[in-house]
Amino acid sequence: MSAPVRRRRLRLGNPLAGLGSLVWLLIVIVPVYTMLSASLMHQDQALDGNPLAFPTHPTLDNYHTVLDNGFFSMLSNTVIVAVVTVVIVLVLAVPLSYVAVRTRSKLSSMAFRTFLLGVAIPAQAVIVPLYLMIGKMGLYDTLPAVILPTAAFAMPVAVLVLSGTMRDVSEELYEAMSLDGASPLRMLLQLTVPLSKAGISTVTIYTALQAWNGFLFPLILTQSEEKHVLTLGLFNFQSQFGVNIPAMLAAIVLSVVPIFAVYLVARRALINGLMGVGGK
Repeated sequence: MSAPVRRRRLRLGNPLAGLGSLVWLLIVIVPVYTMLSASLMHQDQALDGNPLAFPTHPTLDNYHTVLDNGFFSMLSNTVIVAVVTVVIVLVLAVPLSYVAVRTRSKLSSMAFRTFLLGVAIPAQAVIVPLYLMIGKMGLYDTLPAVILPTAAFAMPVAVLVLSGTMRDVSEELYEAMSLDGASPLRMLLQLTVPLSKAGISTVTIYTALQAWNGFLFPLILTQSEEKHVLTLGLFNFQSQFGVNIPAMLAAIVLSVVPIFAVYLVARRALINGLMGVGGK
């Protein structure tokens, strides 16, 4: 192939890929536009049967309705659940993954594989015994009742991602630190953790998303309105407002904005961690 033809193809790019990207963009943008525009409508316009219509008389009354019905309390509960869950998962998963990677015994390998069986266990399968355990521990209708099982179900994926990232750390670096008299704890903190930032970022974002979007555990393990999180609040808004579509969509917009902002800030680290690059 001649150089001019090659340069011409590079300038044209891949039309099929461009068309596919455009279609995917429309699939994403149209629901977001519909949600935002409908949240600014009056109830009568939202029910006229045209979901793509622009608000004729935009109003913020729907947002005021949501904010006046305990939104900030649910937001603070959700933030607490997400932050504490992330801290628990990182504190436990980082050293556990380090031991699984650095220990070469059959017992360690078997324990690691057994631990990863948690990926195949759905929360719905254990919700009844979990409910009984939480009740026996006296944690029912508390935020720890939501935090502990959420962290437990995030642990298998966290260990899987972190162990894969830590295996990319060169063995020569461990040997060099060992010759300098470094302890395993020092090697973990000064070598493994800094070189596993991409995996740690991925686990942080994944766990935060799981905790933020969790619904089953708050539904079963909490009862009072003071302990409601955003997902459970949206469910109650549906019952409270009935067919008040604009108010429902306004509540969804407000609940999505914080976690979406976190994703925008950390999306590059998330992508690098999932692709297995950036760990070195």
